[in-house]
Amino acid sequence: MGYVSAVPVPQPRAARAAVPGGGRRSLAAALFLGALGATVVLLSAGQIWAEGTASVGGGTVPVEADGGTVTGVPTALAIVGLAALFAVFAVRRTGRTLVAALLALSGAGAALAAVLGASDRAALDAEAARISGDTAAAVAGLSHTVWPYVTAAGAVLILLAGLFALRFGKSWPAMGGRYERSGTPRAARKAAQADPDRPEDLWKALDRGEDPTHGA
Repeated sequence: MGYVSAVPVPQPRAARAAVPGGGRRSLAAALFLGALGATVVLLSAGQIWAEGTASVGGGTVPVEADGGTVTGVPTALAIVGLAALFAVFAVRRTGRTLVAALLALSGAGAALAAVLGASDRAALDAEAARISGDTAAAVAGLSHTVWPYVTAAGAVLILLAGLFALRFGKSWPAMGGRYERSGTPRAARKAAQADPDRPEDLWKALDRGEDPTHGA
Protein backbone atom coordinates (compact mmCIF):
# COMPACT_ATOMS: atom_id res chain seq x y z
CA MET A 1 0.00 0.00 0.00
CA GLY A 2 1.53 3.32 -1.09
CA TYR A 3 1.64 6.56 0.88
CA VAL A 4 1.00 10.07 -0.40
CA SER A 5 3.35 12.69 1.00
CA ALA A 6 1.66 15.71 2.58
CA VAL A 7 4.83 17.84 2.36
CA PRO A 8 4.25 20.74 -0.06
CA VAL A 9 6.56 21.08 -3.01
CA PRO A 10 9.00 23.94 -2.20
CA GLN A 11 9.70 25.11 -5.77
CA PRO A 12 6.61 27.32 -6.31
CA ARG A 13 7.10 29.06 -2.96
CA ALA A 14 10.75 29.77 -3.78
CA ALA A 15 9.73 31.20 -7.13
CA ARG A 16 7.22 33.52 -5.50
CA ALA A 17 9.85 34.78 -3.05
CA ALA A 18 12.37 35.55 -5.80
CA VAL A 19 10.67 38.77 -6.93
CA PRO A 20 10.34 40.39 -3.46
CA GLY A 21 13.94 39.44 -2.71
CA GLY A 22 15.15 41.15 -5.88
CA GLY A 23 13.07 44.20 -4.99
CA ARG A 24 14.64 44.36 -1.53
CA ARG A 25 18.14 44.15 -2.96
CA SER A 26 17.54 46.91 -5.49
CA LEU A 27 15.87 49.03 -2.80
CA ALA A 28 18.83 48.60 -0.45
CA ALA A 29 21.27 49.40 -3.26
CA ALA A 30 19.40 52.59 -4.22
CA LEU A 31 19.21 53.79 -0.62
CA PHE A 32 22.90 53.08 -0.05
CA LEU A 33 24.05 54.72 -3.28
CA GLY A 34 21.83 57.77 -2.88
CA ALA A 35 22.66 58.42 0.76
CA LEU A 36 26.39 57.83 0.25
CA GLY A 37 26.48 59.99 -2.88
CA ALA A 38 24.69 62.90 -1.22
CA THR A 39 27.02 62.69 1.80
CA VAL A 40 30.11 62.70 -0.42
CA VAL A 41 28.84 65.70 -2.42
CA LEU A 42 27.92 67.72 0.67
CA LEU A 43 31.24 67.04 2.39
CA SER A 44 33.54 67.49 -0.61
CA ALA A 45 31.78 70.70 -1.71
CA GLY A 46 33.04 72.29 1.50
CA GLN A 47 36.68 71.49 0.71
CA ILE A 48 39.20 73.68 -1.12
CA TRP A 49 38.76 73.36 -4.88
CA ALA A 50 41.18 76.01 -6.21
CA GLU A 51 44.33 77.76 -4.97
CA GLY A 52 46.55 80.57 -6.20
CA THR A 53 48.26 83.82 -5.26
CA ALA A 54 47.30 87.49 -5.50
CA SER A 55 49.59 90.52 -5.69
CA VAL A 56 49.12 92.88 -2.75
CA GLY A 57 51.42 95.85 -1.96
CA GLY A 58 54.36 94.58 -3.99
CA GLY A 59 54.08 91.08 -2.51
CA THR A 60 51.87 88.05 -2.93
CA VAL A 61 49.34 86.41 -0.66
CA PRO A 62 47.74 82.99 -1.06
CA VAL A 63 44.10 82.84 -2.08
CA GLU A 64 41.81 79.83 -2.14
CA ALA A 65 38.19 79.00 -2.88
CA ASP A 66 36.08 76.12 -1.63
CA GLY A 67 33.47 74.29 -3.64
CA GLY A 68 30.59 76.39 -2.37
CA THR A 69 32.39 79.54 -3.55
CA VAL A 70 33.15 78.08 -6.98
CA THR A 71 29.61 76.78 -7.54
CA GLY A 72 26.69 76.06 -5.24
CA VAL A 73 24.95 73.82 -7.77
CA PRO A 74 26.28 70.43 -6.55
CA THR A 75 25.25 71.15 -2.95
CA ALA A 76 21.77 72.30 -3.94
CA LEU A 77 21.19 69.33 -6.24
CA ALA A 78 22.50 66.88 -3.63
CA ILE A 79 19.87 68.17 -1.20
CA VAL A 80 17.19 67.88 -3.89
CA GLY A 81 18.35 64.34 -4.68
CA LEU A 82 18.32 63.33 -1.03
CA ALA A 83 14.74 64.60 -0.68
CA ALA A 84 13.73 62.79 -3.87
CA LEU A 85 15.32 59.57 -2.61
CA PHE A 86 12.96 59.41 0.35
CA ALA A 87 10.02 60.87 -1.56
CA VAL A 88 10.15 57.81 -3.84
CA PHE A 89 8.49 55.78 -1.07
CA ALA A 90 5.65 58.26 -0.57
CA VAL A 91 4.30 58.03 -4.11
CA ARG A 92 3.19 55.29 -6.48
CA ARG A 93 3.03 54.53 -10.18
CA THR A 94 3.57 57.63 -12.34
CA GLY A 95 4.49 59.79 -9.35
CA ARG A 96 7.24 57.36 -8.39
CA THR A 97 8.63 57.40 -11.93
CA LEU A 98 8.72 61.21 -11.95
CA VAL A 99 10.44 61.40 -8.56
CA ALA A 100 12.97 58.75 -9.63
CA ALA A 101 13.69 60.78 -12.77
CA LEU A 102 14.23 63.87 -10.60
CA LEU A 103 16.66 61.86 -8.46
CA ALA A 104 18.64 60.79 -11.53
CA LEU A 105 18.67 64.29 -13.01
CA SER A 106 19.87 65.74 -9.70
CA GLY A 107 22.87 63.43 -9.76
CA ALA A 108 23.63 64.14 -13.41
CA GLY A 109 23.39 67.92 -12.91
CA ALA A 110 25.57 67.87 -9.81
CA ALA A 111 28.24 65.80 -11.60
CA LEU A 112 28.28 68.17 -14.59
CA ALA A 113 28.52 71.25 -12.37
CA ALA A 114 31.40 69.72 -10.39
CA VAL A 115 33.37 68.85 -13.53
CA LEU A 116 32.87 72.35 -14.94
CA GLY A 117 33.91 73.86 -11.61
CA ALA A 118 37.18 71.92 -11.69
CA SER A 119 38.56 74.36 -14.28
CA ASP A 120 36.87 77.53 -13.03
CA ARG A 121 39.00 80.54 -12.10
CA ALA A 122 36.32 83.20 -11.64
CA ALA A 123 35.96 82.49 -7.91
CA LEU A 124 39.71 82.93 -7.31
CA ASP A 125 39.85 86.10 -9.41
CA ALA A 126 37.02 87.55 -7.33
CA GLU A 127 38.86 86.60 -4.13
CA ALA A 128 42.07 88.18 -5.45
CA ALA A 129 40.20 91.38 -6.27
CA ARG A 130 38.67 91.46 -2.79
CA ILE A 131 42.02 90.98 -1.03
CA SER A 132 43.96 93.45 -3.15
CA GLY A 133 41.21 96.03 -3.47
CA ASP A 134 41.81 96.10 -7.21
CA THR A 135 38.75 95.03 -9.24
CA ALA A 136 41.01 94.21 -12.18
CA ALA A 137 43.26 91.90 -10.14
CA ALA A 138 43.67 88.34 -11.33
CA VAL A 139 44.98 85.32 -9.52
CA ALA A 140 48.39 83.91 -10.39
CA GLY A 141 49.71 80.37 -10.04
CA LEU A 142 46.22 78.90 -10.33
CA SER A 143 45.88 75.23 -9.37
CA HIS A 144 42.94 72.93 -8.66
CA THR A 145 42.60 70.14 -6.14
CA VAL A 146 41.02 66.72 -6.53
CA TRP A 147 37.86 67.66 -4.61
CA PRO A 148 35.77 68.70 -7.64
CA TYR A 149 36.22 65.20 -9.05
CA VAL A 150 35.37 63.62 -5.69
CA THR A 151 32.18 65.70 -5.77
CA ALA A 152 31.45 64.49 -9.29
CA ALA A 153 31.96 60.87 -8.18
CA GLY A 154 29.45 61.34 -5.34
CA ALA A 155 26.99 62.86 -7.80
CA VAL A 156 27.34 59.82 -10.05
CA LEU A 157 26.26 57.65 -7.11
CA ILE A 158 23.11 59.77 -6.83
CA LEU A 159 22.56 59.27 -10.56
CA LEU A 160 22.90 55.50 -10.14
CA ALA A 161 20.36 55.55 -7.30
CA GLY A 162 17.93 57.31 -9.63
CA LEU A 163 18.50 54.76 -12.37
CA PHE A 164 17.85 51.94 -9.88
CA ALA A 165 14.61 53.65 -8.87
CA LEU A 166 13.55 54.01 -12.51
CA ARG A 167 14.33 50.39 -13.29
CA PHE A 168 13.14 48.60 -10.14
CA GLY A 169 10.99 51.16 -8.31
CA LYS A 170 7.69 49.53 -9.32
CA SER A 171 8.47 46.54 -7.08
CA TRP A 172 9.34 48.65 -4.03
CA PRO A 173 6.88 49.14 -1.14
CA ALA A 174 5.23 52.47 -0.47
CA MET A 175 4.65 54.24 2.84
CA GLY A 176 1.19 53.62 4.27
CA GLY A 177 0.87 50.24 2.55
CA ARG A 178 -0.44 48.66 5.74
CA TYR A 179 -3.57 50.82 5.55
CA GLU A 180 -6.62 49.91 3.57
CA ARG A 181 -8.50 52.27 1.26
CA SER A 182 -10.68 53.64 4.03
CA GLY A 183 -7.54 54.90 5.77
CA THR A 184 -8.12 52.82 8.93
CA PRO A 185 -5.47 50.31 10.02
CA ARG A 186 -6.62 46.71 9.65
CA ALA A 187 -5.49 45.89 13.21
CA ALA A 188 -7.61 48.70 14.63
CA ARG A 189 -10.72 47.52 12.83
CA LYS A 190 -10.17 43.97 14.08
CA ALA A 191 -9.77 45.23 17.65
CA ALA A 192 -13.13 47.03 17.40
CA GLN A 193 -14.96 43.68 17.34
CA ALA A 194 -15.61 42.92 21.01
CA ASP A 195 -16.27 39.37 22.15
CA PRO A 196 -19.33 39.42 24.49
CA ASP A 197 -18.01 36.31 26.24
CA ARG A 198 -14.81 38.10 27.26
CA PRO A 199 -15.34 40.79 29.94
CA GLU A 200 -11.98 42.40 29.19
CA ASP A 201 -13.05 42.99 25.59
CA LEU A 202 -16.26 44.64 26.76
CA TRP A 203 -14.33 47.01 29.02
CA LYS A 204 -11.90 47.88 26.23
CA ALA A 205 -14.81 48.65 23.90
CA LEU A 206 -16.37 50.90 26.52
CA ASP A 207 -13.06 52.69 27.01
CA ARG A 208 -13.00 53.39 23.27
CA GLY A 209 -16.51 54.83 23.47
CA GLU A 210 -18.05 51.95 21.51
CA ASP A 211 -21.21 49.96 22.09
CA PRO A 212 -20.04 46.40 22.89
CA THR A 213 -23.55 45.02 22.24
CA HIS A 214 -23.62 46.36 18.68
CA GLY A 215 -23.92 43.49 16.22
CA ALA A 216 -24.33 40.93 18.97
